[in-house]
Amino acid sequence: MKIHEYQARQLLADAGIPVPQGAMVETVEAAVAETKRILASGQALVVIKAQVHAGGRGKAGFVKLVKTAEEAETAARFMLTNRMVSPQTPPEGLKVTRLLVAAGVDIAREIYVAILVDRERRTNTLIASKEGGVEIETVAAKNPAAILKEPLDPIRGLEAWQARKMAFALGLDGKLNAQAVDLFLKLAKLFKESDASLVEINPLVVTPPTDEHPEGRVLAIDAKFNFDDNALFRQKKVSAMFDPTEENAAELEANRFGLSYVALNGNIGCLVNGAGLAMSTMDIIKLHGGEPANFLDVGGSASEEAVTQAFRIILSDAAVKGILVNIFGGIMQCDKIARAIVGSAKTVGFKVPLVVRLEGTNVGEARAILDAARRDIPGMQTATDLTDAAKKVCAAVA
Repeated sequence: MKIHEYQARQLLADAGIPVPQGAMVETVEAAVAETKRILASGQALVVIKAQVHAGGRGKAGFVKLVKTAEEAETAARFMLTNRMVSPQTPPEGLKVTRLLVAAGVDIAREIYVAILVDRERRTNTLIASKEGGVEIETVAAKNPAAILKEPLDPIRGLEAWQARKMAFALGLDGKLNAQAVDLFLKLAKLFKESDASLVEINPLVVTPPTDEHPEGRVLAIDAKFNFDDNALFRQKKVSAMFDPTEENAAELEANRFGLSYVALNGNIGCLVNGAGLAMSTMDIIKLHGGEPANFLDVGGSASEEAVTQAFRIILSDAAVKGILVNIFGGIMQCDKIARAIVGSAKTVGFKVPLVVRLEGTNVGEARAILDAARRDIPGMQTATDLTDAAKKVCAAVA
């Protein structure tokens, strides 16, 4: 699960990590009012950011620095009346309904900081780089030595000496070092307690010296969180931050019926039982020149209603030009799938070619059900094995 930047900032602030003042707004009028409030507090600069689950906002024109209420009105109106298009959005872009209006910050240095699950080390790891504010993947590819890593102990977590070591490696000393150490330790605690799989601050900034802070301050001005979906049952605060408008509607509907569904960009819908078999099915479709339109695992105990709903979800994708059903009946009974296919033909209707490959429990009964329904499903073909099924469905959509 992902959350918006304004929510991430709130989590950081609640954990005692310093972030600039700001608020989420949903109207142009509210954006102007918040801008006036921040300017009246003595700040000379305000930043307005679109709140969507996609990067590239700045280059797309959906992050604006403003100095007056008039500039804030123009920026907010533009963001709330245009769809944001970036390399990380669909071609049609994303609708913006929320904005973060926050105090601008003078920046002396930008640093990248994150805690994530390191699959190779099999532990959570604090990573950081002096080259913040840029694509960290590019930095890692071109200059891997610039990425600093500090593994967290599974029991003790991040220890003070590790946080201090990282701060010094980032060139932070004196009071800045102490601020950074405190921030790293609090971030690690928040990561663990919130069941996060990623927490990223990019950039973590060092401000120029002022009379109040002669050595500057360490502030988090942008943050990203990902959370383990399997732990949300015990994360009520985090769960409440879920924004369904940022999710694929078909994926949400599938989740309601206990189906594992991920929309892809192809034109061959897939209905399979078992994640491994689903991956293999997509691979063999690709092998024979096709493009899968989705990953859909109905699992081993799905009801006929759930399977029928799976067909409905697949067919709701206008890009789907054919469907491949690949079921290996272990716990899942093939006759249940066959009855769901026949039921779906009556309630949903198959207006695209359908290729069915069934093996396993009750497969004989399932084949009899399908044979009897051929007149009602003229676009259906059965397959002898997975290769045969992939060839037939790829040929049908060609």
